[in-house]
Formats: sequence, C-alpha cells, structure tokens
Amino acid sequence: MISIIIPTLNEETSIRKTLESLMRTDGRFEILVTDGKSDDSTKAIASKFCRVVTSPRGRGLQMNCGASVARGDVLLFLHADTVFPPNGIRAIERIMENPLIIGGNFDIHYEGGKFSSHVFTLINRWRRRFGIFYGDSGIFVRREVFDRLGGFQPLPLMEDYDFARKLVKAGKTVCLSESLLVSARRWEKHGLIRTLSSWLFIHVFYYLGLRVDFLTRFYPHIRKSHVRGETIGCKKISEEKY
Repeated sequence: MISIIIPTLNEETSIRKTLESLMRTDGRFEILVTDGKSDDSTKAIASKFCRVVTSPRGRGLQMNCGASVARGDVLLFLHADTVFPPNGIRAIERIMENPLIIGGNFDIHYEGGKFSSHVFTLINRWRRRFGIFYGDSGIFVRREVFDRLGGFQPLPLMEDYDFARKLVKAGKTVCLSESLLVSARRWEKHGLIRTLSSWLFIHVFYYLGLRVDFLTRFYPHIRKSHVRGETIGCKKISEEKY
C-alpha cells in the first residue's frame, strides 16, 4: 500500500482541490494530512476526506510525523497545492515492482498559461536530468529506505532538496512521466524574476555552507501567515478524525 503524506499550514484555499484529485485516482492507498497547527479551516476541510494528524510546525517535521504513523510500504510526499493525476498511484505501483528502484518523483506541469509557468515547467524538466528535484514533484520512497536515510531533516528550508540528494545517492530513482499539476501561486504573487533570483541565491549560498535558517529570510512566502519551522522533536501526535 502507498501512504500519501501531505504537510499543511494554512492551506484552506488549496487542500480541497488536492484531496478531490486524489479521490479520483485508482490503486490501494491511504491519505494522511499532517497539519502544523493551522489557524484557518485547513483541518476542518481535510478531515472530511482523510485522516488528519497534528504535528509540530515545520514541513520536515510534519512529513516525518506522517511517516511515523503511516501504514504503507511506499511513502509519497505531496504538497497541498497539487492536482494529482488519475493514474499516478498505479504508475508508482508499476515502477516499484522493480526491486532495484528505491523511489523517485513525478514530472511537473505548473498551472496557468503564463510565460512564467512555461519557464518553470521547462526548468524543472531540465534539472531533473541532473538528479535535482524538490518536494513539489511528489517524492516517493520505499519505507525501509526512508527509515535508513533518517527521514527529512528538521530544516526551515531545503529539507526536500536535502532528502532528494540523499535518495539519489542511495540507489536507482526514476522520474515518472505522469505530470502533477502544481500551483503557480508563488511567482504569480512575487513575480518571475524575484522567484527565480531567490531560488538561485539560496542554492548558491546553500552550497557554500550558509546556515539554512539565515537563508529563509530570502525565501518569498505565499501563505496568509508564516511561522518558521520549529526544530523540536516529533514526540506527540494528536490524531483528529478521519
């Protein structure tokens, strides 16, 4: 079984669309929304579709918390602003029949017909050839590999990139041709130039070893409120309703 883990923080405008797309997909799976104590209606909306667990705030921590209670043999980490393809679960099931494959991600198509959406769609496809991908592309991994790699680091930024690098080094990964439709809200709000510039700036200084918590100030946020990720342990998880 595949466990789909979706970290949320104030995603009331996006989470319903994401969960509705998952309801239309085929295969054997469970959905876990791990909420970082949203102060909007995110949890109320999500609980109508799936199991919701409350976690310490911080995307890496939330995904680890979801993984700790998930029942699947394969873990799929999905962003809350993603439309999932109807054949996405079947695609994972087929590729994971190959015991040499330890995980991977999906192709991405950014929503909207604007020039910026086309640019980022092409950038994503180009960088994946070099083993570079992020959480918005739907990272999936065998549970035993996830545990062996230690899960996601409790970082306020780049936790998905950090994990993807470890995953690629650990064994054979694939990029599925099925496309996730991902929100273009970041550059629609902040513009193509600012978004691309911040991405390049953060990566350059990340490679140079600058502290990630310092780099967060250069990352344009998109939610109605933002609290930096807490670097506390995931010791207690309170379960909401299904």
